[in-house]
Amino acid sequence: MINFRPIARVIAVLLMLIGGMMLFGIPFSLYYESGDFWALLNSGLISIITGGALWLIPIPGTTNIKKREGYLIVALGWLAMVTFGMLPYLLSGVIPDVIGAFFETVSGMTTTGASVLTDIESVPKGILFWRSLTQWIGGMGIIVLTVAIFPLLGIGGIELFVAEAPGPTSDKLHPRIRETAKRLWQIYVGLTGLLCIVLLIAGLDFYEAINHALTTMATGGFSTKNASMAYYDLPQVQYPIIFFMFLAGTNYTVIYFGLKGKFKNVWQSDEFRAYLTIVGLLAVIVTLAVHNNTDLSWEKAFRDSLFQIVSIITTTGFVSADYTSWGNALTMLFFVLLFLGACAGSTSGGIKLIRHLVFFKNSFLEFKRILHPRAVIPLKLNGQVVTGRILTHIIIFLLLYMILFVIGSIVVAALGLEFTTAVGATATALGNVGPGIGGVGPVDNFAWLSPPIKFVLSILMLLGRLELFTILVLFTPYFWKSN
Repeated sequence: MINFRPIARVIAVLLMLIGGMMLFGIPFSLYYESGDFWALLNSGLISIITGGALWLIPIPGTTNIKKREGYLIVALGWLAMVTFGMLPYLLSGVIPDVIGAFFETVSGMTTTGASVLTDIESVPKGILFWRSLTQWIGGMGIIVLTVAIFPLLGIGGIELFVAEAPGPTSDKLHPRIRETAKRLWQIYVGLTGLLCIVLLIAGLDFYEAINHALTTMATGGFSTKNASMAYYDLPQVQYPIIFFMFLAGTNYTVIYFGLKGKFKNVWQSDEFRAYLTIVGLLAVIVTLAVHNNTDLSWEKAFRDSLFQIVSIITTTGFVSADYTSWGNALTMLFFVLLFLGACAGSTSGGIKLIRHLVFFKNSFLEFKRILHPRAVIPLKLNGQVVTGRILTHIIIFLLLYMILFVIGSIVVAALGLEFTTAVGATATALGNVGPGIGGVGPVDNFAWLSPPIKFVLSILMLLGRLELFTILVLFTPYFWKSN
């Protein structure tokens, strides 16, 4: 039987945290006199009061979190965060319709970066900061943050961390889950602060620097400019963004080993080596193609190519150039990259490289098994044998992902989108990338889509961010059985 007491308690804490974070936009509202003070204050108070009331409701049960409670907390917690997270948009009138506000908030929390705002630069500064903050909150997952403080509330969190942590990796920075969550957030906060300082040195003012630091480390891609990062067409700005996007797409365990000086452990990661190799090879190929097909200099061609490759692979979604203008072949290449994703255990979305790596390694070994049917040929990753259960899990994930992509594309096409835009919108929503192809390309917007299409894409964004199983398991009869 499901124990609803910890579910209510955790959601209550989440709402109070979300409400408190909404208030962070108030100083910017007051400084810039942008007129969104009351919208932020009222939204924050509503969330805090609702969370406090939910905490005080006497619900029978224990505070122990098991598997079922963990998955319900993640699903319902994200739904609650999105529902209350759209209040600033609605109360300020920046996005007056519920579906549009829901889409923008889901896109923020899932770090997708797709937007329905047509003139970002006219949005009040406090609301715009909240928009960036939604991505930073969702980047590592606010639920992982609450795992670190659950012991103070008398609530255990191992099952919750398993349900929320991005990717299939089981690497731990520390044997205790609370310490793992704290170290993840220390790295996350530290890198965000460091990037903010770098951008300040590069010439951005504090408001622009903090917003872009938040959305870069979250691999989110929300910008304060209509032209995204193309507005800052400067090497001293774009190269640091590229580097930190790459870092944000790296497994945080690998980053931790790097910070500790354990570079042997870093290089032993098959996934990280594949990540570095793919980015390097693609940078060379795309740079050559862009330089030959345009009048850009070698440096500009390289910077634009590398920026867009890292942005799409890490699912950040920042735009420094229109890759759909580079020809059909490169447009198709970037469409394929929508399905790649960076490393597991990072803030990026998508399928993740480790799943592709396992799939292709196993496919290659299958040819050897055909030639040697009696031989036992195990699949190894990072020097360790990949168990049959993990292999099955990954293959099923890939199959479900493609099935959802096909179904999503059919649904949004039936709702009125032409083929290219339908597959582009579905792929970028499910992969939490942001820009796609067709009518939702890197220089386009999602505001023109109908409310039903926005709602479908919002659901796909949530499914992609929570890696399919966390949501889909709730719709199986096994989940609700008492045994």
